[in-house]
Amino acid sequence: MTTRSTPDRLTAVGRTIRTLRSEQGLSLTGLAAQAGIGKGTLSELETGQRNPTLETLYALAAPLHVPLAVLLGEEPGAEASDEAVSARLMGSRHHDDGGITEVYWLTIAPDGSRVSPPHGPGVVEHLLVVRGSARVGRAAEELTITAGESHSWRSDDRHSYTAAGEGAVAVLTISSPPPG
Repeated sequence: MTTRSTPDRLTAVGRTIRTLRSEQGLSLTGLAAQAGIGKGTLSELETGQRNPTLETLYALAAPLHVPLAVLLGEEPGAEASDEAVSARLMGSRHHDDGGITEVYWLTIAPDGSRVSPPHGPGVVEHLLVVRGSARVGRAAEELTITAGESHSWRSDDRHSYTAAGEGAVAVLTISSPPPG
């Protein structure tokens, strides 16, 4: 998960997951099933014994009804990655109406591809490519964009990030509306 995966950082992420799960009345088994991960994996994440991938954090964010930034502790510089994509949180902002905006420095590996699960209703992503090119967007509606270009899409459905050749570096903004 984090390139800053110090024991303190892993413990903080695990504590956040456990607290959210408890506040929402979810059992370990129930959350693991909703997220599509093993109960043992979730237990190890909650106790800070396992380093979560970007894919696992997104799988947990959906059933917990929180943005990725919340699971990362909203700490600028916190990173989550998998074999294809690395996302470094640049910052997040909670708005007066309850909405949240997250900003990430995103790196897509050469020939890397990642399918992201749906986020909540009304969530919008905006990606500006800084270097390279990427094919991004909702499933079956992806666009190829190059350095200096951007694309926005509602991310309440599966969406993907793919880079060919040299990969891509981009700024990703995720805007979540107020709850309910």
